[in-house]
Amino acid sequence: MAKRIEVKDLDIYYDTFLAVQGVSMTIQPRSVTALIGPSGCGKSTFLRSINRMHELVPNARVEGTITMDGEDLYGPGIDPVGVRRQIGMVFQRPNPFPTMSIYDNVAAGLRLNSTRMKKSDLDDLVEKSLRSANLWGEVKDRLAKPGSGLSGGQQQRLCIARAIAVSPEVLLMDEPCSALDPISTQAIEDLMTELKSEYTIVIVTHNMQQAARVSNTTGFFNLRGVGQPGELVEIDETTKIFSTPSNQATEDYISGRFG
Repeated sequence: MAKRIEVKDLDIYYDTFLAVQGVSMTIQPRSVTALIGPSGCGKSTFLRSINRMHELVPNARVEGTITMDGEDLYGPGIDPVGVRRQIGMVFQRPNPFPTMSIYDNVAAGLRLNSTRMKKSDLDDLVEKSLRSANLWGEVKDRLAKPGSGLSGGQQQRLCIARAIAVSPEVLLMDEPCSALDPISTQAIEDLMTELKSEYTIVIVTHNMQQAARVSNTTGFFNLRGVGQPGELVEIDETTKIFSTPSNQATEDYISGRFG
């Protein structure tokens, strides 16, 4: 069941450095939200804060709230590992486990979570996840071969299959196509369009055409100067952001005047 995420007055710190300031937004279920903006403006930092991945950096902390269907993801007693189970992540470069087979890559999350399943049930789930990632037809006869032997675009779809195998409610994607060729990029974009019927998807992208193609909502991040925190300038329906943005800085970025 896809979940709605509410972010309110979020500040993200690394030790005493304020990296992202004052972000408030609603991320709608069963839709794609794209985050755009110049390098270094806090998009990826914000994305990682949603599933608490940024806490893997020492002395990282947040102020403000992120809730998922009303549950505070940073509330007392909330296990960050449990949050990451519900909110999957796909990274910029495909990162299949190099020593594992295609099959074991997909099953890895379930095994890490100590999910006990009959072999037949696990087989079914691996197939379902690979089908959901539009990869089954390409790999069904080579499931025992290493995942690292696939092409870059196939590896990224394998990582998506691995992420959805544990049945998350939200998928975060940090520039998932930046290392891929145009044909693989289209395959990932088509996949996002299919997956949004089941998941809440948030994508960071530097490719504005991609944001315009795949997202329902677009948020523009920027920073006022070097050493200043990143901030959310505006967020709206994608068609409005790309046709009649409310903020001059958004229009300047989209039209290529900076960034």
